[in-house]
Amino acid sequence: MKLFDVYPINDITITKAQGSYVWDNDGVQYLDMYGGHAVISIGHTHPHWVKRIEDQLAQIAFYSNSIRIPIQQQLADKLGQLSGKTDYQLFLCNSGAEANENALKLASFHTGRKKVIAFSKAFHGRTSLAVAVTDNKNYVAPVNETDNAIFLPFNDQVALKSCFEANGKEIAAVIIEGIQGVGGINVADDDFLRLIRSLCDQYGAVYIADSVQCGCGRSGQFFAHDYAGVNADIYTMAKGMGNGFPVAGILIAPHIQPKHFMLGTTFGGNHLACAAALAVLEVMEQENLIEMAKQRGMYLMNKLKAIDGLQNVRGRGLMIGFDVPEHLKDLKKQLLFSHKVFTGEAKPNVIRLLPSLALSRKQADEFLEALADAIQDIASAPSA
Repeated sequence: MKLFDVYPINDITITKAQGSYVWDNDGVQYLDMYGGHAVISIGHTHPHWVKRIEDQLAQIAFYSNSIRIPIQQQLADKLGQLSGKTDYQLFLCNSGAEANENALKLASFHTGRKKVIAFSKAFHGRTSLAVAVTDNKNYVAPVNETDNAIFLPFNDQVALKSCFEANGKEIAAVIIEGIQGVGGINVADDDFLRLIRSLCDQYGAVYIADSVQCGCGRSGQFFAHDYAGVNADIYTMAKGMGNGFPVAGILIAPHIQPKHFMLGTTFGGNHLACAAALAVLEVMEQENLIEMAKQRGMYLMNKLKAIDGLQNVRGRGLMIGFDVPEHLKDLKKQLLFSHKVFTGEAKPNVIRLLPSLALSRKQADEFLEALADAIQDIASAPSA
């Protein structure tokens, strides 16, 4: 049987990982500045994370949500403590798409409405509702197309106000990433997020803070939306929540009431997933990783802004992007294959950095040196 060919593959096989490094099957070491799409939050195979999962595996790995699972409440308590959302409710699931899917469904249940406002360059997942509010036609099958999704320009306050004035009584939710990841590291303006909060309050809509990539401390706050100083009604989480173990969740404000059977999941909140997620939060707290992400991110961005050729360096914490001019279009490839550094991209010309929050100053400098060398390599290469 062949694998279904939907991923562009680099011809590299990674067989070992530790901290911010990975090794291929030939023993070659790579610096990981991408964390597998922002998934690696506390470092590859962190010993506390490994032990938490091993200890849980030796007791029980899975049973369904038809019985009490105390580790779910332990996770909820720790998540409330670190996020500051102690009065919120937690629903556990498996992936970012599933988190956004359930958030949108819950908003519609709560309001009795159908329309959702999303934004240009948004990415919210590949399941039915999540992809319907994703701004990329390559991901949207005909069956996913709906008139209920309204796309507006990102950070455009006038367009947002006008949309609510015209459709306010029909809008169930506004869904927005605090920092767009797949869209190219576009930071939502604090004033724009505050306006979303105000308009949702005025019209009775639900503010959904998609924090799948920009949550779990990556931005230097627990949620990137926290920079705006307002609370969303629902926060969605995944990626860094499990440090590589599939786990996701939505944090739900207390005024949104649950009913039996309105949401459900087979694997969500299983014992192993909760152990992995708890380990992540414990390491983040013990090693002060949210503050480290903020400080390391400021250092990297200041250094990147000083490098000739890089354009529009932006981001928050360790969610950083910069534009690459045409003459450096092969920079990502040069970094990977010549300097053994993994980075990400967003089409057509953005390099994305999403390393472990435990990235050291030495590793940051290692990346900056490799980046300077890669740029020099391209500049000195003979013209075709």
